Amino acid sequence: MDFTLLSKALLLGIVEGLTEFLPVSSTGHLIIVGDLIGYNDETSKVFKIVIQLAAILAVCWDYRARLLGVACGLGRDPAANRFAGLLLVGFLPAAVLGFLFHSTIKSALFNPLTVATALIAGGVLILYLEKRAYHPRIDTVDAMRWPEALKVGFAQALAMIPGTSRSGATIMGGLVFGLSRRAAAEFSFFLAIPTMLAATVYDVYKNWALLRADDLPVFAVGFIASFLAAMWAVRAFIHFVSAHTFVVFAWYRIAFGLLVLLSWRTGMVEWTTS
Repeated sequence: MDFTLLSKALLLGIVEGLTEFLPVSSTGHLIIVGDLIGYNDETSKVFKIVIQLAAILAVCWDYRARLLGVACGLGRDPAANRFAGLLLVGFLPAAVLGFLFHSTIKSALFNPLTVATALIAGGVLILYLEKRAYHPRIDTVDAMRWPEALKVGFAQALAMIPGTSRSGATIMGGLVFGLSRRAAAEFSFFLAIPTMLAATVYDVYKNWALLRADDLPVFAVGFIASFLAAMWAVRAFIHFVSAHTFVVFAWYRIAFGLLVLLSWRTGMVEWTTS
């Protein structure tokens, strides 16, 4: 058993779980950390899909009562039908654009330097948006209408650019479109479920030939680490957003992005550039 590989899996699993639902880009962190520790081969592509699925399942578990209620009420309960409709509307922009541009974006933009640039740009944008005066019109997800869900869906589509952050785009988009901080965060979590499940199924289908039984222990370690870290991160984040802005995440993004670019410019780290 390769304990070095298992330790890499553990580290990346924790990174994925902690960052998937924060506005700091989990994909960007996986690309940068994976490149830094030398786990960026073909097998790592499937591994990253698996640990992203674990993070999504953590949200499903945390909100299992709400999701089961919606699933059982579909077709009979107007509230359940409305909630499912909001998720469908919010999911469609990323689904359509992802299907059209997924391969092109992955081949051209999935490298640490692109991620670092997007982290900095996103951080600056968050700082700008946080200076605006917000007057939330929608306090809960149940009070949303389909126009808000569609707008948040288009904001989510921006996260196809690695380093942008899916949760960051949806949460900040939600704030701009009138949602309260808690409602924007919760809708971001719920919207992640169909979006990430669809992306996972598509990526597994595209990379099926890379799956090997020998990799099962590595995948299992990463999966469990990601699941547990995501459960903690979701609960902590919901508590955090109830009383704080996202400025701290903005400065973290800018500092992290600048550090990566500085290490590349000075030759401290030989980052993959394509």
